[in-house]
Amino acid sequence: MAINKATVSAPAVWMLTDNKPGHRNQLKGLGNRLRVKAGASLFWINAGEVKVPLWRALSARPPALDSSLPRADLIVAAGSGTHKLLLSLRRSNARTLVLMKPGFPRRWVDGAIIPAHDGVPANRNTLITEGVINTVTPVTHLPDKPEALILLGGPSPHFDWNNEAVLGQITCLMENYPQWRWTISGSRRTPNSLRTQLAHLSAPHITVENPDKTPENWLNERMAASRAVWVTPDSMSMVCEAATSAVPTGLFQLPERSHSRVASGVQRLVAMNYVARWDDHATVMEARSGPENALWEADRAAQWVIRRWLFASAGKTQKTQKRTNT
Repeated sequence: MAINKATVSAPAVWMLTDNKPGHRNQLKGLGNRLRVKAGASLFWINAGEVKVPLWRALSARPPALDSSLPRADLIVAAGSGTHKLLLSLRRSNARTLVLMKPGFPRRWVDGAIIPAHDGVPANRNTLITEGVINTVTPVTHLPDKPEALILLGGPSPHFDWNNEAVLGQITCLMENYPQWRWTISGSRRTPNSLRTQLAHLSAPHITVENPDKTPENWLNERMAASRAVWVTPDSMSMVCEAATSAVPTGLFQLPERSHSRVASGVQRLVAMNYVARWDDHATVMEARSGPENALWEADRAAQWVIRRWLFASAGKTQKTQKRTNT
């Protein structure tokens, strides 16, 4: 029997965070979709402020938490700094869920959501996603104005970074498509030397943003206003955000390092036509629409969680209450 959300109390979801931007972004991506699709109420807990000795994690003995927190229906954690707190809570009445490959056996919690590039096999309690979950919502149509967004990372263990190569490709795009307006943003990892070079590109059709000064929703809004996005491949989260936007996305060319899980994850997205390589830049710039099937893993993950635990458990509770009342 279908569950009527109007008759089911809103599920309470505890979000355990280490406050690292990438981990928090994944939690927000899933949490936003649980709120939209299940009416979930989200309660954030900074794991760094809760001392959990190892013995509590191993014996599933929860520490004292804020007494104002409601009883949780689901507890979600992202980042190794949250794992001890998550494990200490695993014998509560709430379901426990970890994002990304954990450093403990998956059977210790109720479920896991793990990117394919981590190389973990799927099972009944593990959802494998293409790339990492994020907060981006796919656009339904592309804007008419020829505006493009360029997102730059920096040196990483997965690709050989080269300032001149990246700057040369940016310049090539601008020379080949002079009628386009370009917005460029670096990141915390972008070398200062490259930031200085980018500042010299100032022109009426070029805007160089300071990533330290952009507002929280700037990326989502900028993507929605763009007809093309170009990204350096060193950041899996950045590539996945661009792919999720459903805006035609291209990757700058950087040499891959051997045996890199991030590089293999990027290759998967290319093979599935979510993003294009540098050699296909004409395809990206001339596209009139995004991919037929948008990469929206936050939404797919939320559906999986709801089906398995939230409304499923609510339905069982309703049936039990009905039998008791009769």
